[in-house]
Amino acid sequence: MTIQPQEETQEERQDDRVRYWIRTLGNLLGETIIEQEGKETFDLEEEIRALAKAWRSGDSHAQEKITELVSRLVDDLPRALAVLKAFTTYFQLVNLAEERQRVHILRQRALKAYRRGVPMSETIANAVRRLDAEGLSAADVQNLLRQLFIMPVFTAHPTEAKRRTILLNLKRTAGILREMDLVDLLPQEREKKLEEIRENIVLLWQSDETRDRRPTVMDEVRNGLYYFEETLFELVPEIYQELERALAETYPGETFQIPAFLRYGSWVGGDRDGNPYVTVEVTEEALRAQKDLILELYSHKVEELYNELSPAVTRVRFSDEFLASLQEDFKLISDDEREVLDRFALEPYRQKLILMFRRLEATRAENRQPWTRRVPNPRAYASVDQFRRDLQLIYDSLCQNKGERLARGRLARLIRAVDVFGFHLATLDIRQHSERHRVAMAEVLARMNLAGDYAAMPEADKVALLSREILSPRPLTALLDFSPETNETIRLFRLMRRAREIMGEEAITTYIISMTATVSNVLEVLLFARDAGLFGQIDVVPLFETIEDLRRAPEIMARLFQNGAYHRHLQARGNRQQIMIGYSDSNKDGGYLMANWMLFKAQRALAQTCEKYGIQLTLFHGRGGTLGRGGGPANRAILAQPPESVRGRIKITEQGEVISSRYANPDIAHRHLEQLVNAVLLTSGKRPHYQQEPHWATIMDALSERAFAKYRSLVEKPGFLRYFHEATPIDQIDLLNIGSRPSRRRQTESIADLRAIPWVFAWTQSRVNLPSWYGVGTALDAWVHGDGPAEPASGEEAAGEGQEARLAELRDMYQNWPFFRTVIDNVQMGLCIGDMAIASLYASLTDEEIRQEIFSQILDEYERTRKMVLAITGYQQLLDNESWLQRSITLRNPYVDPLNYMQVALMRKLRQEPDAPNANRLRDAVVLSVNGVAAGLQNTG
Repeated sequence: MTIQPQEETQEERQDDRVRYWIRTLGNLLGETIIEQEGKETFDLEEEIRALAKAWRSGDSHAQEKITELVSRLVDDLPRALAVLKAFTTYFQLVNLAEERQRVHILRQRALKAYRRGVPMSETIANAVRRLDAEGLSAADVQNLLRQLFIMPVFTAHPTEAKRRTILLNLKRTAGILREMDLVDLLPQEREKKLEEIRENIVLLWQSDETRDRRPTVMDEVRNGLYYFEETLFELVPEIYQELERALAETYPGETFQIPAFLRYGSWVGGDRDGNPYVTVEVTEEALRAQKDLILELYSHKVEELYNELSPAVTRVRFSDEFLASLQEDFKLISDDEREVLDRFALEPYRQKLILMFRRLEATRAENRQPWTRRVPNPRAYASVDQFRRDLQLIYDSLCQNKGERLARGRLARLIRAVDVFGFHLATLDIRQHSERHRVAMAEVLARMNLAGDYAAMPEADKVALLSREILSPRPLTALLDFSPETNETIRLFRLMRRAREIMGEEAITTYIISMTATVSNVLEVLLFARDAGLFGQIDVVPLFETIEDLRRAPEIMARLFQNGAYHRHLQARGNRQQIMIGYSDSNKDGGYLMANWMLFKAQRALAQTCEKYGIQLTLFHGRGGTLGRGGGPANRAILAQPPESVRGRIKITEQGEVISSRYANPDIAHRHLEQLVNAVLLTSGKRPHYQQEPHWATIMDALSERAFAKYRSLVEKPGFLRYFHEATPIDQIDLLNIGSRPSRRRQTESIADLRAIPWVFAWTQSRVNLPSWYGVGTALDAWVHGDGPAEPASGEEAAGEGQEARLAELRDMYQNWPFFRTVIDNVQMGLCIGDMAIASLYASLTDEEIRQEIFSQILDEYERTRKMVLAITGYQQLLDNESWLQRSITLRNPYVDPLNYMQVALMRKLRQEPDAPNANRLRDAVVLSVNGVAAGLQNTG
């Protein structure tokens, strides 16, 4: 496949090697296509690509030619699949090359900053320097560190379209590229590496892109564990070391205590909202899998320390505490173990590490037993504290006997890893829909003769009843003799208690309630927790998702804080409250601008409510990967939040393809984490004050209401649902097998029951990208022309002056308010990724009446939004402020377009001949095209 070289910019003059890789990978793929499929297929693919490029360049006849060529091609299904495979594989390889380019540029910037003697932007050192410049003393920073809490949370939300097999292949190829980019290889060595890449490309070509079945929950668990094993276990301790270095350089002579502020969480195996496959047994298996992996990683590190720590009694002394612990360890061993240990009688650290390794292996063996049949092993570590104490004894002994340098290297990093990962690896969050708790609670209360029809009771009566029972010592569920669903709910809370006993309190700390709408939704969960012995032991976390729930969230929380039973629970939790806000469903419910503004207002109001009641707030941001689900650069998103809503504490979801894009490459993972820590530190310093913000908020109220009305007027149109199903590949996405969870909460055709991920995925594939911009243009245009809080102008000249003044005000908001700037920048990104010419191809799949009703509205609003964004930003073209992204989209389009053309042709043929003998193969081809478009746009749901 021919690769078009990228235009060189001033920033990228040194990246000749990267552009070389784009050409080289394309050429290697072209060789593979000829070798595997023949030159005719290669020439066909090149012809389609050339036509797509000509169409983008303004050739009016090219579209007709490509449509005709693709229409003929879908009748030759084997060749069509080969062409789809070619474009899909091309994007997978070019994504690797662009990833190397990102790393290359980051390294250049880091080197330039080093030579100038200043930290690179958005790094941890940069944040610490800025805190110092703001006047924060060492004592102020220490207080900040005590409150600091950052927890990215991996979810299994199904947006990763690539199979694990493909991901592993791409990681191997990325590793080769990294080695060839950084290591000075001999010509023969370089050719050998190229041959390895050829092998990987052949494997990509001969491997299925799509899964033949849905992954199981444990498949998803193992996929998540991969990133801990390959990237995070080594990386996270390095982030701590960077903070230590930055503090030492900025505050010389000061000593800081850095708690385990950066930890990881997971929903994989714990999120049962709408996923019937996440059972109590599966959750236990997920927990044990996490523990097994971290124990294995610790074993490797202990073995490395054994190979390293050879200080001998003939050369140095050892602390009395360390030697005493070693003697205690010897009491646990059998006689046949002594011979090996006696070989190292002169090297006590090695003796200790041998015994620690064996204790870890005993702990792993104990962990593999199901908890119902668990037999404690006396050699096993009963808790992570015991393991950490052994490590600390070695550390202290080294430091007391001239081994500080040895202690502060590999050993110190391992101790930090133990502080972060414990024996649980990642804190497993539990999530369930509020309706499941309501049904279960109604059954329990009816059985106990406490409520005949609990669900029908007024809210105030529910709250009063639940509050009494929470404070009562009476057990409600001593026997599991309820319906299977209610028994499952009760068993889940018991499992949580058991997990905390066996794995440590950090194993499970959070229970999230989806679609929280009332105080009783929260108290129901607290009562189940109390009945299982978890009162005051876990965070009960409401999740506010719809626009109406976000509006009512501060009121609900205030009533909870006033509730006596809940107040006692919070006291036991140190008066700390975690609250989750959902970006996905709020957008699907209210549109982009309304969702973003309501999320901003809710955060501010929730922070004020918590402050009023003396509660420390941790906001949990349920952000997705795409703009329509709260995605975008995490650093900018955090800095754009109300500063009082962060204050050093944040949880944030990492979902689907975002996990692989951020964590598969260690260099990019490092950049992501340093940006994350940078943003949280900066929002915790001296909080910025925007004098105009109250007035800007009034404008945003008007804008969001108008955008909401425009959005709802579209999705409530009679033909909208039909358009969505006919002019997007939503029905094929349902067949994609990218997650264990069904794509709908209930099996209906209603958009309300469709999960936000396939909703966004379908609009992304059809290049409309509707969830990331629709309604914004109407809102901005209406406000500029006088429909808003300002006084309307009188007279034509005055009206013109008023419009200019209003537009100037929006420009001022864009320049000086991070929230508004982030919103507008994300809108222009969404518009730029969208493409109305391609979207019109999908619109042709439905009839003229539906196109007029729906697609004409989309076209008008797209153009209106584009014009208003350019007027506010002052740019000539969308994304003039992000030239690298603008260029990347422009260069990718001629390669994505053929996939869209083929997808439309395949969908049309499948609908015309739904019972054709090759219908299943046609569906496979559509699914492959979905994978290809996702790879080309680097976005799914």
